[in-house]
Amino acid sequence: METESEPYVRLASLRQLHQAMADMNTARSLADTLQTVADGVVSALGYELAAVNLVRPDGDLVVAALSGNTAAEALITGRAGSRDSWDRRLAMGERWGDLVFIPHTEGWVLDDDDVPQWYTDGPAPRFEDEWHPSDRLFAPMYAPGPQGGGTSGELVGVLSVDRPRNGRRPGAWGREALQMYAFQAAIAISNARLRANMQRALVRLERDQQALRASEESFRQAFEYAPSGMAIAEMGGDQHGRILRTNDALCRLLGRPASAMRRYSFSDLVHPDDIGTLLRTSAEGGRAELRLGRRDGTFVWVSLRNSVVADAADGPRFLLTHVEDIEERKRRELQLAHRASHDSLTGLPNSAELRARLSSRLCRQPPQGGLPADVDSMEPFESFESFESFDSHDAAYGPPAFDRGHDFDFPPGAEGYDNFDRHVHTIAPAAEFDDGTKGLAVLFCDLDGFKSINDRFGHNAGDAVLIEVARRLGNGVRDGDTVARLGGDEFVILADGLGRADAQDLAVRLRNEIIQPIRAEGRAVRVGASFGIGWAHCGMTADEVLKSADERMYVEKRSRPKQHRRAG
Repeated sequence: METESEPYVRLASLRQLHQAMADMNTARSLADTLQTVADGVVSALGYELAAVNLVRPDGDLVVAALSGNTAAEALITGRAGSRDSWDRRLAMGERWGDLVFIPHTEGWVLDDDDVPQWYTDGPAPRFEDEWHPSDRLFAPMYAPGPQGGGTSGELVGVLSVDRPRNGRRPGAWGREALQMYAFQAAIAISNARLRANMQRALVRLERDQQALRASEESFRQAFEYAPSGMAIAEMGGDQHGRILRTNDALCRLLGRPASAMRRYSFSDLVHPDDIGTLLRTSAEGGRAELRLGRRDGTFVWVSLRNSVVADAADGPRFLLTHVEDIEERKRRELQLAHRASHDSLTGLPNSAELRARLSSRLCRQPPQGGLPADVDSMEPFESFESFESFDSHDAAYGPPAFDRGHDFDFPPGAEGYDNFDRHVHTIAPAAEFDDGTKGLAVLFCDLDGFKSINDRFGHNAGDAVLIEVARRLGNGVRDGDTVARLGGDEFVILADGLGRADAQDLAVRLRNEIIQPIRAEGRAVRVGASFGIGWAHCGMTADEVLKSADERMYVEKRSRPKQHRRAG
């Protein structure tokens, strides 16, 4: 570059400067841009050596590129100087516009700081503007300010230059050219950094997309080939609960093709008794055991586990449902429960189940008016005036339940009380006349002559008789009535909604069925039957009801002639 003493600037110099700026703006990477900036100072601005000191994220400046001296390049490239040391350098010396010139007369104080630097040999200056080997010239590179228009923004780095080829300190044109070049270099470096960041972001995005595609493929395979049923359903909106996708295992379990499954929601497939369980599970996530309908109209027990697939912006979006076939386990559970509550010989409810069903209809407090007069096994019920335990605690809940009719509310936590809501008391028909009242009849049945069959023909014959009697009793009652075996040859029938005459007619019909001949061990045998009719009544326990019916059965048995009770 020519000095300002010449009347003109050579066209070749301008071409060199233009080419250097074009090269640094077309470099393919940040490293290429930095090296091109350093090379341009040497090739176009007439300096023998130049270094690009780049600001790192921590604020310190690292020698990122050097041109003009391979020994110096190997010595200091990659080394860093602290920001404090650089700020001190840029604050001292002479200001040539944005440039900072530190003459050799002042620069000696910088010999011991931590900024990487090189030393050049040369003779002492012979005239005033001759370049000294220890002179330093820095061109700070500032990114364009946020307002544009040439305003300076953040410091990008610093250009360090040394030894102009003409041996003289740069004049006005040389200073202007270096300052302009530093400004354009700052733009090129900022753009290269932006491109590098974008390229890294694109690489990360591509990696994330590849990972997402791999994750989606893993999910698809896990979903499609899972050994148990899987489904994805919508959440929210008009189509809430609609099944979007199912795997082969679920389609096989329900016997429905995938195309048909997409027309349903789980609420369309669930057993009517389990709809509440499904809705709670769908709304809250979690798991439940319920029944789903097959294509053939049957139902299968499944364990249904829901997971809400949420979207960070829009909230819950889908419901991932895992469906496991538990039909066999449920069958075993029901079999165990049935064995615990039913007689192993006849299959009828056993004594415990009978008492449970009877107790579920009775509360501890009788209706207003007390127990019926014919329940002679019970103590007379105390009137409200003699209910001495009614104290201030009870007053918080009003008078005792039996004084308020059927709509009662026991104190919370009261021991032994069934917390029925609007319980309808079980009452018995009047003893004196048939007033049309219907009640819960308890028929206690004892077989006559059964012991002789066991003694004469053996227990196998006795078991055959008990099984046949149980079958006849079951066929002789209505749906919803209970036939239970207490043990031995004793049976009990619970029949709700009967008047006294109805109960008597039922006992006669059942006795007539029982006394018909029974095939047992290849021979025909007969047994008789004695029935006692009791009435369940709130205020009684299940044992008290059964005791009352049992006593009436013995009264009825003793009242019949002995020959009418024989069988064989």
